[in-house]
Amino acid sequence: MNQAFFSDKRVVVTGASGTVGKKLIQHLVEDYAVGSLIGLDNNESELFFCDQDYSDHPNVHFFLADMRDAAKLRTKFAEADIVFHAAALKHVILCEHSPFDAVQTNILGIQNVIEAAKDCDVQTVIFTSSDKAVNPTNVMGSSKLMGERLITAANSTRRNHKPVFASTRFGNVLGSRGSVIPIFREQIRKGGPITLTDPDMTRFIMSIDEATRLVIDSAVLAQGGEVFVTKMPVIRIQDLAEVMIRELAPRYGHPPDAIKIQVIGAKSGEKLYEELMNSEEMRRTVELSNYFSVLPAFRSIYQDIAYDYPDVVSWEIDNPYNSANEAPLDQDALRRFLFDNDLMFESESEAA
Repeated sequence: MNQAFFSDKRVVVTGASGTVGKKLIQHLVEDYAVGSLIGLDNNESELFFCDQDYSDHPNVHFFLADMRDAAKLRTKFAEADIVFHAAALKHVILCEHSPFDAVQTNILGIQNVIEAAKDCDVQTVIFTSSDKAVNPTNVMGSSKLMGERLITAANSTRRNHKPVFASTRFGNVLGSRGSVIPIFREQIRKGGPITLTDPDMTRFIMSIDEATRLVIDSAVLAQGGEVFVTKMPVIRIQDLAEVMIRELAPRYGHPPDAIKIQVIGAKSGEKLYEELMNSEEMRRTVELSNYFSVLPAFRSIYQDIAYDYPDVVSWEIDNPYNSANEAPLDQDALRRFLFDNDLMFESESEAA
């Protein structure tokens, strides 16, 4: 179904040189055969390499653009059918240090995306959010929550049945730039120690392919204004550290017992657990086979949306979806997850 849905579509991906944006483009071009694709990013060097990677695809083009530049977005959204908005400032500490930059990109930038999509008569806009948007305790999470609310509000006031605006809410995308796996890997390579914020810290996890599937599926499923949440496993961060030490230390010439774990305490704004749905949202959440759909608290003003999904499991949710309520993977299952999703090693040569 998804392949046919995208086969003739003109697609724009913001954040094209980021981890999610690059993988999203790869799947859309190679697996879904989109009609045409434009990738936008403000990272000149990475965008150049993206352009080289797709030099033999005449329907794929990359352009420099910043989400703070509303006029540029209007020119690049012209005649687009679908916009996947993956551009963001995402690092918690950097957003804490520069909060207004987070506001400019993650809040005002999203409003620019919304206005450009309206002006260009785009059919669907999918915003990639974060589990940190649920009961946020830091600037990054607060800015992502505001982004979700802007997307939902944009959908509630649309008059002509488009654009359809919806959001997706990610857990931790393991292996992405700045995520804990590359950090732990480099610490093990150097002989340790691995720095752990808290032994009891738990997180939802997903692979980059799972994250991309969520985004693509959301464009097909979206009725308007909802937030899609993928069902995903939970891990203890200490288990992740211990599994990586056992697997990687010998490859870097270190006895596993020599790699120590140093507890450094939680960072400013960091939670011991992550939430993908809170107690208020669960009262308006639909369970689907692979996802939850959090319906908007305030429904559309000018039209009645049925939210008639093809694979509804339940219209009632009993528990908020957070990592403290879910049983974490044991270390054997976590090891399989890392290997099955090619997350353990930095490259194929290292895995050999």
